[in-house]
Amino acid sequence: MEKKLAVVGIILASVLLASCASIDDATPVPPGAFRLVSPGRADNAVLERKHAGNLKTNPNCIGDNVSPSLQWFNAPEKTRSFAIVMDDQAGRAGLGVSHWVAYGIPASVTSLAEGEASVASPKFTGGTNTLKQTLYFGPCTPKGNAPQHYVLTLIATDLEPGALKAGLTRPELFEQLKGHNLRAASLVLRFVNP
Repeated sequence: MEKKLAVVGIILASVLLASCASIDDATPVPPGAFRLVSPGRADNAVLERKHAGNLKTNPNCIGDNVSPSLQWFNAPEKTRSFAIVMDDQAGRAGLGVSHWVAYGIPASVTSLAEGEASVASPKFTGGTNTLKQTLYFGPCTPKGNAPQHYVLTLIATDLEPGALKAGLTRPELFEQLKGHNLRAASLVLRFVNP
C-alpha cells in the first residue's frame, strides 16, 4: 500500500511540475487593459548588458546605452500624447535616479524600437534626467549588487504633442501633467552588474 501511495505521489508531482512548466510567467491581463511591454521580455526580466549606461567616468556604467524596445496597447480614448519615465528608486543609495524622461509622444505612436530612445527622434520631446541628459540613459548598477529594478511608467495624456517645452525634469513634467493625465501603465526591468 505504501509503495502504491508513493507511486501515486510521484505521478501527481510529475503532472504538477509539467503543468507549472507550461504556465506563462506573465500575470493575466484583463482584455482591453492599457499596458506597456518590452517585446520578447516578461515583466521583471533582466536586461542585457547593451542596455546598461555608458559613461566613461563611472565604472558601473558597463553597457552601450541601447534603449530596450517598448510597445503599448489600449490607450484611453481621449489620449492625445504619451509621456514616459524610467526610474531607479534604489539608485544613489536610495535617493533615486531618473534615467529617462520623454513626452509629447503622439497618440498615433504605439512603440519605440530598440535604440530609438537613445538618439534624438521626432517621436518624442526629451526631458532632463538626473545626469542632465535628454535621452535614454541605461542602468549603472553598482558591481556586486542584487539586480536593481528599473520602473518604466507610460502616461496617457490629453495634451497635444508639442504642448510642453523640451528639457523638463521628472518633477517638472509631473507638475505639468496634473489634470491632464488619463491613465498609466508600467513595466519593471532589472539589471545586474556581475
